[in-house]
Amino acid sequence: MYNMKPETFNLNSVEGISIRQLEEHYKLYVGYVNKLNEIWSVPYMSNDFTGSNPTYSKMRSLKLGETYALNGVKLHELYFENMTNGNNNPNGVLLDAIENQFSSYENFISYFTNVGLAVRGWVVLCIDPIDNRLHIIGSDLHDQGAVWLSYPILVMDVYEHAYFMDFGTDKAKYMDTFIKNVNWDVLNERLQRYVASMKIMEMKENKRYE
Repeated sequence: MYNMKPETFNLNSVEGISIRQLEEHYKLYVGYVNKLNEIWSVPYMSNDFTGSNPTYSKMRSLKLGETYALNGVKLHELYFENMTNGNNNPNGVLLDAIENQFSSYENFISYFTNVGLAVRGWVVLCIDPIDNRLHIIGSDLHDQGAVWLSYPILVMDVYEHAYFMDFGTDKAKYMDTFIKNVNWDVLNERLQRYVASMKIMEMKENKRYE
């Protein structure tokens, strides 16, 4: 039986969002962890999965639930991690990359928040190995809009459950508050891990052809 435990986050470090809002949101994340444990504990018995079909079948339901729960876990962990223990100013290698690619930090924030206004679920700043550039991806659902192999740097939840208790329909105010809480140490660490992984892959590729 799978028994994955939810991560813990310093929700009290977040400014401008009530602890009640954050704790209710966190409960949803815990729910995804629990459902993922349940899904991953389902044994594969061939007789239980007869008649698999892309319209409706037990296997289809299981696999759709799996990706929805798994992405729900991952995205929420990235989200809570990059908005707690922050309240710091934009800095580091990531800021340099943002200013280089988006002309200015202000222009980047405008793009990022407009994506947030345009989608129902998630906004993800990621870097993609296909061009080693930053991309801002919008997603309506946990398992819709994700880009394979793209490495997430900054994740913002824009589902109504993330802000409605405190901000009502004022999604823009919520996003502004979120951005003020971003932990730039976490973002820069993520970017550095991506760069390190690319160097390792390059070394392996070069060794392959020696």
